[in-house]
Amino acid sequence: MVADISATDLSKGIECHPVSKERWQDLEQLLGDRGGWQGCWCMRWRLPRGRFVSQQGAPNRRALRREIGAGRYTGVVAYRDGEPVAWCSVGPRESYPVLETSDLLARVDDRAVWSITCVYVAKRARRQGITVPLIQGAVAFAAQNHAEVVEAYPVIPLSPRTPVVAAMTGIYSAFQKAGFSEVLRRVDIRPIMRYEITPEE
Repeated sequence: MVADISATDLSKGIECHPVSKERWQDLEQLLGDRGGWQGCWCMRWRLPRGRFVSQQGAPNRRALRREIGAGRYTGVVAYRDGEPVAWCSVGPRESYPVLETSDLLARVDDRAVWSITCVYVAKRARRQGITVPLIQGAVAFAAQNHAEVVEAYPVIPLSPRTPVVAAMTGIYSAFQKAGFSEVLRRVDIRPIMRYEITPEE
């Protein structure tokens, strides 16, 4: 059963809740007609590349809704003043098959980890300090579902004007502020970072 983290006490007045059938409309509203980026609907890491591309848009939306409807671990929605403002995809690494075939993001070791694969903040809420509490909410969700390690694959921007789509897995500095540490870097701009969950969390 997916544990709830409702009423998470985070900075910036942000509350994070695990997405559920009851919260689907909030996520749909947040991701908008484009499904976040180019019809992705957060299926980029869940589907083989060819299938993902062929069903961009409405088919990906339906696929994500099925995942959520089945009660699978998919992520958390952040709210400010009751309005959905951000989304973080987080779940057991094996729920993201594309990660398992990636040379760049191949497993560091044989530990069981949860993975953060997407960090999305609504345009109206960007540059307002929401990303760090969003990541913290994702870690809290993982911890309440017995995760011991949360892994992330952020980018190190080459420019302050790095397109949002190029940073869909999050920014290195935000994960540092959220307590993550780098464990491996196979290329200069894409480290693998981890958060070790302590028993009291």
